[in-house]
Amino acid sequence: MSFLGNLLWIVLGGLLFSLAYLCLGLAYCVTIIGIPIGLQMFKMAGLSLCPFGRDVVDRGGQMSVWSLFLNILWIVFGGIEMAVFHAAWGLTLCVTIVGIPFGVQHFKLALLALMPFGKEIR
Repeated sequence: MSFLGNLLWIVLGGLLFSLAYLCLGLAYCVTIIGIPIGLQMFKMAGLSLCPFGRDVVDRGGQMSVWSLFLNILWIVFGGIEMAVFHAAWGLTLCVTIVGIPFGVQHFKLALLALMPFGKEIR
């Protein structure tokens, strides 16, 4: 069932989300200071390509000071906008019964987009 959901996701726009996050990640990785943010964009690209059957989980243990600092910077410089964008798509898709599984995946992406440091995808 995950295969079918991911296939529909890719055809109906998931590929575009993934390519956008991939391009942003490459742009951030051009500078040395942007590499941590670029790596998180690659994480977003991977989840936005095939979100069905995968979960966003905490890495375990307490969040390090470095992760907390980077999450605060992430939120200030675009994390809120990305999370609101995915949450809005999730709400829009949940209006219809057919769109609910896709809306749930956007809520998963919104969770990752809000605070990606210290999280992993399983």
